[in-house]
Amino acid sequence: MPHIHEKIDFTVAIFVVHEEKVLLIHHRKLDKWLPLGGHIELDEDPEQAALREAKEESGFDVELLGERPPTTSPGTRALIAPRFLDIHRISDTHEHIGMIYWARPKDGKLTLAAAEHHDIRWCGVEDLEKLSPPMTDAVKWYCRQAIEEISRA
Repeated sequence: MPHIHEKIDFTVAIFVVHEEKVLLIHHRKLDKWLPLGGHIELDEDPEQAALREAKEESGFDVELLGERPPTTSPGTRALIAPRFLDIHRISDTHEHIGMIYWARPKDGKLTLAAAEHHDIRWCGVEDLEKLSPPMTDAVKWYCRQAIEEISRA
């Protein structure tokens, strides 16, 4: 998807965990191991983007985990809060504000989005150090945190 704004865009990252493993993709264009995710489109909220990206990139319908406050007034719809937020540089002139979600798979069959990714796989904590190309420390931290928090829940 093209950038919505020349300087900054909003994105979602979805760390899907099942049986103490996190689902990761080897992104074709970026040549990096990453969680599922992508841009929030103009006609969707962050939850909708996370659910859409998870389905498009993995074949799974997922359950987003987190707290949804009660709606207290008409015209307000409470959203599940991301577990974390970050801002990361894409180029010298462009950044992404990332909304980072934890999720569990609900339905579907693991499917590689071959046009976007070289590979898709479930990785345990011990697998994170063996990936090639190596994963960034920041993504490894999120993977470990997601596995730990979801596995003990």
